[in-house]
This record gives sequence, C-alpha cells and structure tokens, in this order.
Amino acid sequence: MVIGVPREIKECEYRVAIVPAGVKQLVSAGHQVLLESGAGDGTMIDDSAYIAAGAEIVQTPEEIFQRSEIVVKVKEPQPSEYSFIRPKQIIFGYFHFAASRELTEAMLKTGCICLAYETIQNANGATPLLTPMSEVAGRMSIQAGMQSLERPEGGRGILLAGVPGVTPAQVVILGAGTVGTNAAILAAGLGASVTLMDVNMERLRYLDHILPKNVVTLFSNAQNIQTKISEADLVIGAIYLRGAKTPVLVTKNLISSMKHGAVVVDVAVDQGGCIETIQPTTHKNPTYSVDGVIHYGVSNMPGIVPCTSTYALTNETLPYILKLADLELGRAIRAILENPDILSGVNIFEGNITLRAIADEFGLSYASPETTIH
Repeated sequence: MVIGVPREIKECEYRVAIVPAGVKQLVSAGHQVLLESGAGDGTMIDDSAYIAAGAEIVQTPEEIFQRSEIVVKVKEPQPSEYSFIRPKQIIFGYFHFAASRELTEAMLKTGCICLAYETIQNANGATPLLTPMSEVAGRMSIQAGMQSLERPEGGRGILLAGVPGVTPAQVVILGAGTVGTNAAILAAGLGASVTLMDVNMERLRYLDHILPKNVVTLFSNAQNIQTKISEADLVIGAIYLRGAKTPVLVTKNLISSMKHGAVVVDVAVDQGGCIETIQPTTHKNPTYSVDGVIHYGVSNMPGIVPCTSTYALTNETLPYILKLADLELGRAIRAILENPDILSGVNIFEGNITLRAIADEFGLSYASPETTIH
C-alpha cells in the first residue's frame, strides 16, 4: 500500500506524522512511503534520514495526495488541502470535527474516509492516540499559564510557586483525565496550590492517594466551580468528551467574576472549549483579554515541542498505520469493520457521518458504520 506523509502547514505546527524508524518498518513490510520534502524539518529530521529508511521524497502536497492510498497527518486538513483529497482515500490524523462545521462539510464533500486519532478506542475504552498529546498539552498548559501570569503578558504578576512568606498561586484544573492529571503533577511540583475537579469520584479517590498534598480534589458541580474560579489565579480547562463538543463549564459571567490579570488556558479549545469566552489562537498570538482575564487558546499546543511530541505520538500511531496498510486497499474497507479499534476511529465514511456526536452537533444525518461500510 502507498502511504503518504505531507508536510504540516497549520501555523506553528512543527510535528510530522511519521519518523524514519516508522518508515523503515513500513517499507520492510512491503509498503511504499511517500514523504513531502521538508516534512520532518520541524522535528529536526532531514530528508536524508527518511531516504535512508526507504522513503521516496516528493516535492508537492498535490503529489502526496494524488499517489497515496492512505494519507497520514498530525493536524486536520487545512483549506488549501481540501481539493487534493480523493474519494475513498483514507485520511488518518487528528480532526476534532465537533468544533468545525466547515471542516466537517468539506470532508463530507470529498467522499474520503476520515479516521480520527482522537476517537480511536482500545478494548479498555482508552484513547491511545490522544493520550500522548494530552500528556504533553497538560504539562504545557502550566508552562503557558506561568508565562501568561507575568505582568508584561497582562497577567497578575504572580509567581506560581510563591516564595517563603508569600502564598503560591491558586491553580484550578477542570477535568481529571490525562490532561488534568499531567497539569496537576507539574503545577504541584512547582509548588502551586492546586484544586483538581471532576465528576468521577472513583478517579478523584485514586488521584487523592497518588498526588502530592498540595493538590486538593473536589467534586465538580456548579457551586464548587463558581467558588473556585473566583479564587483562581490560573484555570486549566481539561475536559474531553469523545468526539463531541466540549460542554461549557465556565460562563462569561463567571469570567467577569475572576481576579483582574488571572489566566485561563483551555486545552479543550480544539473541541470547542469548556470556557465560554475561549477562541482558538495561535502560538504567534496566543492570548487575548476578556474582562481583564487573559485567555490562552492555542489549539495545537504540542506542535511547538516536536522533538518530544512527534516521537510520543508516532510511538502510538505506527501500530495502527501498520494495521491499516496490511489490510490492503482492495479489502481494507470491509476489514475496517473487523477491527474494533480502527472502526472506532471512523468519523466520516464516503460522504456519511459515522460518529453520532458529530451528526448531533450540527444537526446532520448519521449513518451507522455497520450499515455504511461495505
């Protein structure tokens, strides 16, 4: 099978969807890998390393899409790439459809097959291709929050850790999944006073045992959120519902009750965000202010630490790429049904939405994978 890897073109996205070791495995298994020239530059991987592993280097994204049966990406296709995508072509990457009707409709029109990293589930119900980037983003959210709290950035001018005789920052984390837990670990390690909130009491009990004592777990309800948000110096949004738009937990009115110069970092912005006033931003212009509260809404946070995040991601994605490639395109469509992990990643199939949460979000028709894939 022919696997194509285009260069990522989203602003400040330096990751690449495959590394030379992955190319070598695919080529050894009898597949052909096409890589757009310079695709690995952001991760400090030269074309020569890919050539040595057996990849063919091509010069344009058009050729990648034209010749490939599977196109492997990191971030969702950008508007300039829409016209390159062919019917029945498999596009494998992060999509986060629920946050963008434009992207959803564009992919429906192409007739392609969209396999989303973020919705693939294993037998245990975990999302293995979301986990590594959630780990990175959770830790980065604290880094970003620390910097945004500095006075030149518009923040309160408060040191997260405090110093002897001065209290540390109050950090509130909404969601105790992978993002929230990693944010709590880093914030606690820096000495902040951390409140970690979730509705899953079993999860909170577990984290209460393993996290440092400067992390307090708290059940997430409207009253507790209101109280803690108004006290916070830094709020981390870490909510994820598989394939669905993130519910709003922090309203505009609640933002207006926060301290002047407080900071909110919404890691869930690529799924719509759990903070009502959040909007997607970029690494070049990451923040803006609403009612004196600094908002950080970068939707591809791990993209600027590619020498960590590319390898963390491709460690998890390569086994799935190998599975897809080994299906052989002639029978891959039917074989997707036979692989529950891969089936769970099918969001759009040849003009049909096959993940109900996306259809419900936009009021569009839903088609079950079992009746659509044939």
